[in-house]
Order: sequence, then structure tokens, then C-alpha cells
Amino acid sequence: MSEEKEQETAQGTTLQPEKAPPALRAVIGEKIGMTQVFTQSGEAKAVTVVKAGPCPIVRVKSVDARDGYSAVMLGYGERRAKSVSKPDNGQFKAAGIAPLKFLREIRVADSKPFKVGQIVDLAGRFAPGDYVDIQGVSRGKGFAGAMKRHGFHGMPASHGSSDKERSPGSLAARRSLGRVLKGQRMAGHLGHETVTTQKVEVVSVDEKNNLLYLNGPVPGPNGGLVTVRETVKTLKRRRTVVKAAVKRDKMGNIIVEKKPTKKKV
Repeated sequence: MSEEKEQETAQGTTLQPEKAPPALRAVIGEKIGMTQVFTQSGEAKAVTVVKAGPCPIVRVKSVDARDGYSAVMLGYGERRAKSVSKPDNGQFKAAGIAPLKFLREIRVADSKPFKVGQIVDLAGRFAPGDYVDIQGVSRGKGFAGAMKRHGFHGMPASHGSSDKERSPGSLAARRSLGRVLKGQRMAGHLGHETVTTQKVEVVSVDEKNNLLYLNGPVPGPNGGLVTVRETVKTLKRRRTVVKAAVKRDKMGNIIVEKKPTKKKV
């Protein structure tokens, strides 16, 4: 019986790795899609579902070491060893972690509490009402014209405009210059850029299934990688404003309740 207990405890230690401190308010995950949920007050909210974590810590950087700054490198998603480069494979072997698909570095104020192999999940990290910033790569839309890319109005659609309805118009106004200035808004590649959406409210957190329900859109297509972290804005959490009930008469005047007076003896 003692041997069986020792095996059970050994399995328990291997299956339950150490969790990272909740001070690290950041996690990487995958965008699943959009839906709607109903709050406790009965309000319907459009939410984006993000599968966030679990993310093992692959590397810890500190100011004292040769890195010169404090940061934590998180990993997400499984990958075959033969599909990973040799430097990354060496990094995974040194950490004792299976090869991962994505790696992201998160800056921290102090990296001493963190260790290689710790798991970052949603337990105690985010709560409903928190504001987060979400970073992802926007959906690529290929080559687009000036109207779709920059919102130009285009040329008149009548009076002999022929095939110039979606033309951007004049490109340069200086005759002596003889060239188009840099930064001129023209047709070109649209999308597939790193986009950060700030101050998105967390509606619900499903810690068992590692799901985050965020109020609003999230950059990138379904299945794209996103980084969720605490917002850099001053207000970190939604404030609940309690409105006092004001009594009014039929004319709209505020009714002031008189305090009861003490009876004279």
C-alpha cells in the first residue's frame, strides 16, 4: 500500500506543476469567436471568447543577468520537435518543456518570484469587471484601393467621370518638386498589422475551461494568437455607480422628506 501511495503522490506532483504568482497579470491565448451572453441584470452583451492559457514559463530574464531587464517568456500551443529550430529546441530542453508553437515576452517589475516551468492560467489573474489590453495581428485583406484603405470619397460618379469613380485624385501639388512625397495615402497592402485594443472589459472568466469572455471585438481572425494583459490606462476596473432614489411629485419637483421632530413633554 505504501508503494501505491508513493506512486500516487509522484503522479500528483508531475500532473500539477507549480503555478505562477497572480502578480503577473498577462496571458497569451487564441481567439475562438464572438457570441452574446446575458449578465445577472439581464443585459445582453456581445462578447469575444478567448482561450487563454495555460502558458508555461520558458525563460526568466533579470536585471542582474546579462539580459539587463526583467521579463518573463511565456509559451502557448503544442508543436512537433522537428518543426522547431535548433536554438528554440535547446531552449525548451533546458527548461524541461515540450516544444511550443508561440512565444511571447512579458515585461515585469521584478522577475525574482517567477521560475522556469511555472504555469500561467486564469486562476486568480482576471475577474469580471477588469479592463485589459488585447494585442493581435489584424486580418489581412490583400491589396486595396484608396477608398477602402483610407476612406477616400472618390471622384464624382457622373458628368463624364468615365472610369474614375474610385480614383484617389491628385497625388502631388508641387510642380517644381516633380515627385510624390513620402507618406502619401495611396493604394496598397491592407491589414496584417499588429493592433492593440485598449480598455476592454472582462465580462466573465471560466477558469476550468481557460476561457475569457471580453466585451467587444478582438483584433485578428478566429484562431489567431492574442496577448491579454492588464490595461495601461489609469482606470483598471469598472466602477459601479449607485444612483440614489430621488422622489418627485407630478410637476417634477424634488420631494424633500422632513425629519421627524421630537414631541414636547
